[in-house]
Amino acid sequence: MEDIKKQLEIIKRGAVEIISEHALVEKLKRGKPLTIKAGFDPTAPDIHLGHTVLLRKLRHFQDLGHKVIFLIGDATALVGDPSGQTVARKVLSLDEVNKNAKTYEDQVEKILNVKDRNVFERRHNSEWFLQMVRGGKEEKPFNFPQFIDLAQKYTVARLLERDDFQKRLKENKPISFLELFYPLMQGYDSVRLKADVEIGGTDQKFNMLVGRDLQQAYGDEPQVVITMPLLVGTDGVQKMSKSYGNYIGINEPASEIYGKTMSIPDDVMFLYYELLTDVPLDEIEAMKKGIKDGTVHPKEAKSRLGIMLAEMYHSKEEAGKARDNFERLFKEKEIPEEIEEFTLAKSDLKEGKIWIAKLLSLIGLAASNSEARRLITQGGLKIDGKKFADPEAEIAVSDGMVIQSGKRNFIKLRLKAA
Repeated sequence: MEDIKKQLEIIKRGAVEIISEHALVEKLKRGKPLTIKAGFDPTAPDIHLGHTVLLRKLRHFQDLGHKVIFLIGDATALVGDPSGQTVARKVLSLDEVNKNAKTYEDQVEKILNVKDRNVFERRHNSEWFLQMVRGGKEEKPFNFPQFIDLAQKYTVARLLERDDFQKRLKENKPISFLELFYPLMQGYDSVRLKADVEIGGTDQKFNMLVGRDLQQAYGDEPQVVITMPLLVGTDGVQKMSKSYGNYIGINEPASEIYGKTMSIPDDVMFLYYELLTDVPLDEIEAMKKGIKDGTVHPKEAKSRLGIMLAEMYHSKEEAGKARDNFERLFKEKEIPEEIEEFTLAKSDLKEGKIWIAKLLSLIGLAASNSEARRLITQGGLKIDGKKFADPEAEIAVSDGMVIQSGKRNFIKLRLKAA
């Protein structure tokens, strides 16, 4: 195993907080592989780059000789994590959760070493909460006496301290018992798995700290908590999420990964470099400086990132083709590199669509709906490089869509939550 100083350098890359670094050092000093846990509730299908922030950190621990537990929260997904929620999450069916979980299991091997059982274990918390046999493992069921035992180890007052619940209480919004129980379920996962370290997004800090408390309550050594940033999506505003439509899926074609990466705002790409690649931090800083002093073009830096990500989840050949096709496509469309952006609220849309004339008026390419109609009728409108000729049509709007009026007027659409 690497020496402690080297391990810390790798572990701390991109991390927001370690609770506590001293405790982590003490665990590492023992010279034995640690058990590292990260949980993923399969509330939607497929893994996107936002998930890979945690998965890559797990891989760092694997490369250092530690054992990681990739925990699929198929039982907690039925309850719904209240983190960052202003209202209760939609309750999913077990069938929906299982279908989503299958996509996670199929895709995780693109990042983690899943073949070496010394450094990898896949678990489901349905094994103990729902007594479902997974991979030949049969855990003792989580029965009612255990529920009573767990419930008395934490107070409602402490659960209500979390910011999400405080906000809802002030706004007189309901909080279900299920939501109160969620942090206890996640914390109990750490007890059951005897985790030395738990990794999660910054929005999971409360839940992971509950895990520390419960481990102590059950007589175990508390886990170290490592929080990682929430990756900003392609819109540069919201966290990456399928519900916001600003995600890049690792199972998407190389052309999509490259193209979507090229659409991210310039100031976001360095976070992507730090969290999604192994490019040395001093090299990333040099790129930042180069862009600032004009010796490096932002498009070149972003293209390099896009190629790296496409190659990471596909192949070098496919990544190269994706770049070449992107360059050819945009050259043919004669779309300039620098385009003014307009942020469109999702409240302006109806089921993701908007009347094209209204859109042109909103973004300032036409003074009125009637002028927009004339522009379209006269053949002066292109959407993503293709002519658009129906002035009465409703169009589906996507983040990064380019609207062109005439030869020189371009607007790139950005979406944000209402």
